[in-house]
This record gives sequence, C-alpha cells and structure tokens, in this order.
Amino acid sequence: MRYMKMISFIAVVFFAVTSHAQDSTWKKTTDTNAIVVHKDPRLDLLVKKQVQINEETSRDARRIAKGFRLMIITTNNRDEAIAAKTKVYTLFPELKAYMWHQSPYYKLKVGNFKERKEAEEYQKRLKVYFPKGVFVMPDKVEVKPGKYEENEMEITP
Repeated sequence: MRYMKMISFIAVVFFAVTSHAQDSTWKKTTDTNAIVVHKDPRLDLLVKKQVQINEETSRDARRIAKGFRLMIITTNNRDEAIAAKTKVYTLFPELKAYMWHQSPYYKLKVGNFKERKEAEEYQKRLKVYFPKGVFVMPDKVEVKPGKYEENEMEITP
C-alpha cells in the first residue's frame, strides 16, 4: 500500500513538472540564430513604381461614358458575324469591334463615339460595305484618357 502511495505521489510530481515544460514562461530560451537579409534599396523603388503603374492602368481601363456605337450585323450565323468583324478591322482599323452572342443571334457593334454626329459620319461610310443596314445605337462606350473632359465620365467599379 505504501508503494502505491509512493508511486502515485511520484507520478503526480512527474506529470506536474512535465506540464510546466510546455509553458513558455517556465523555461525561457534565447534564440541565437538570426537571419540577416541584405536587400538592394532599388527594389523598394521598383515596387512603388509598379504599384503606380497598376493603379493608373486599372483606373484608365474603367473609364466609360454614355455614347454611341454602330450596329453592323445581327445574324444567327457565327461565320457571317466573324467575316463582318474581319471586314471592319480590315477597312476601318481605327474602330474597335465588339461581337457577342445573344441567343440565337450573333451581334456586332463597332466604335466608341461620344457624339451621335461622329457615329453618323462612320455610318455613311460603313453602309457602302454593309448594305443590309448600319444603325446608330446608344451605348456605354470606352473613353480614352484625356479625350473627353473628366466631369463627363462615369467611373465604374
């Protein structure tokens, strides 16, 4: 019986001591191993410059305003829509083409015109190549920075 009490007492003391081993306040060790990083100071300048470039390009990419585009074709034949898009790029490389599928039709719009008058001028020129009709459609258009006044622009998230 005495042995059992003695073994129990030793076990309790042993577990009490080992439980303190997990406590960081009981035994403090100092870490003498340290890592020293030698960094070129120009890296910080490069990072700042890249952040500035990213902010400018993303801000410019989000600029849209109310304007007009020309509806060139609405067809259920994808190849016909692609051919029209190619024709626009070939004959009018300054115009940006926007093609999308709205079931069951493929639609092609071109241009980013702020004024209806601008769109109507291109409409006359495009009607020669697309006799089925070219229509001026109100739309939200991409605005190049500096092309139009800031207060007319609508910034989208």
